[in-house]
Amino acid sequence: MPDVFAVDGTIRDYAWGSSTAIQQLLGLPVDGRPAAELWFGAHPGAPSAALGTTLDELIAADPAGLLGEPVVAAFGPRLPFLLKVLAADTPLSIQVHPTRAQAEAGFAAEDARGIAIDAPARNYRDRNHKPELLCALSEFDALCGFRPVAGTLRLLDALELDGLEPVRARLAGADGLRAAFSYLLTLDDPAPLSRAVAARVAALADPGWAGVRAAVAAAAAQFPGDVGVVLALLLNHVRLQPGEAIYLGAGTVHAYLHGVGIEIMANSDNVLRCGLTTKHVDVGELLAITDFAELPEPRWPSSGTAGFGVGFDVPVPDFQLHSADLDAYRKPGRAQGACATGDAGKPYLVLCASGGVRVRAGRSSVGLTPGRAAFVPARDPVFTLEGTGQTFLASVGLPQRR
Repeated sequence: MPDVFAVDGTIRDYAWGSSTAIQQLLGLPVDGRPAAELWFGAHPGAPSAALGTTLDELIAADPAGLLGEPVVAAFGPRLPFLLKVLAADTPLSIQVHPTRAQAEAGFAAEDARGIAIDAPARNYRDRNHKPELLCALSEFDALCGFRPVAGTLRLLDALELDGLEPVRARLAGADGLRAAFSYLLTLDDPAPLSRAVAARVAALADPGWAGVRAAVAAAAAQFPGDVGVVLALLLNHVRLQPGEAIYLGAGTVHAYLHGVGIEIMANSDNVLRCGLTTKHVDVGELLAITDFAELPEPRWPSSGTAGFGVGFDVPVPDFQLHSADLDAYRKPGRAQGACATGDAGKPYLVLCASGGVRVRAGRSSVGLTPGRAAFVPARDPVFTLEGTGQTFLASVGLPQRR
């Protein structure tokens, strides 16, 4: 087994994807077809090709050798995260992910009821949670968590729409976010209110509501009459600049709207949708797993990292993400930057986002151009990166082995 080897990304052609961003990243022809996500990892739905086989098959043959014994002990013989380049041209569904305990219970309950894994009405495809972190490569719009109630009440006052009075009354009462959210999800016909909201928001002149106008306009253009257009009024709109991130923990209501970013998540397919979708919506289960706490600041802070660029410390051990501009490591008179990085005993995916990088580990090396990645199996020595532009490192969040 080489000390580092190339892995190929797998393109997912979901309809909401950009028809240019991933193609241009990879230097492929722009043919008008969508490329929504570029997956790197060992997810069984689209594992990365590597060394004449696939990364999941390589891990299955030698889990401790590729992942390290601490990772296998914590997560079993599988890579616990999936790394993606995500490129959205139109909004994704408004959705929520469960905790691990909720996923385990929900999966068991649906199995007991005999609901097939691939049934459209199935909520839980596996027993795992699905926390996510997205770091923007371009300006990136998203809905993330519930706006503080006081701010939403000001928004509803500004809209002066009779159809929103029941929402306002519930929002101002006890457990207001749950009550307002529940009311909207159980409307017999949300289309008239959805269309009225879209028209009234478009007429808002106050520049302070520019983000709301953008979010509602995008939602209404793609899903006219959908309840998600109204649900968007309850949520934070955030416009990330390159390098900024959002973290989507269990229970956080969210939707990606537009932009290109690097996403890392726990290896799971558990998604419960509540708007901007034609797929199954289970209101009872949504209300059971949604976190109705206010989220004053949706952006997730980065932190300085001694070994490599900046990191994003998340409250789950399944993954961690670091990013750095290798040009910042360039010494005077050198055309490229170089640095040593990596914690002992952990596997890494190294993704080139711009410029070019060579990954050196032991006696092996792999050169990467934008949109290409390499896998570094768990090992004791650090590995080195040499090159230019932006590189991302993905790994698990286990503490460094002593």
